[in-house]
Amino acid sequence: MFVSSPEGVRNMSHSTDIGQHPDIMEMRARYEAAAANPTAQLTDGLALLAGIYLAVSPWICGFQGLSGITVNNLVTGILVALLALGFSSAYGRTYGLAWVAPVIGVWTIIAPWVISGPNNTARVIVSNVVIGAIILFLGLANMSTGMTATRRHAPRFAGTTQPR
Repeated sequence: MFVSSPEGVRNMSHSTDIGQHPDIMEMRARYEAAAANPTAQLTDGLALLAGIYLAVSPWICGFQGLSGITVNNLVTGILVALLALGFSSAYGRTYGLAWVAPVIGVWTIIAPWVISGPNNTARVIVSNVVIGAIILFLGLANMSTGMTATRRHAPRFAGTTQPR
């Protein structure tokens, strides 16, 4: 509500910068601590490598002639690598996207049959199933890191706080 009196203006002198709110600052500190966790760093690094492998797998495994799965692997691999870079550099701002990596992992597993149908080679299937399972596992581990950081600092019961 707008207050037009000079007294009301003086009483409303608090900062409007939400970034300086104590709860926001505490949340950022929690996610920075989660991102600094060696397990999270390992997960992010392996996810980056998995994304890079997925992007170049058609040329490594020799199925670049199958254009549909080649484009799919290139695009989804770049996406996984970008997600991993985001998680490692700004987890507090990207943790909400952690669910995307496991979905891409599942998609990578089923993509050879959805995109190419019966025209797959054993190399396409083995490569996509193995790297898809790895991305799925790493994505779930990354989600677990974020949920553990949130759960560790969340109140147990309404109106009470958990001891630190």
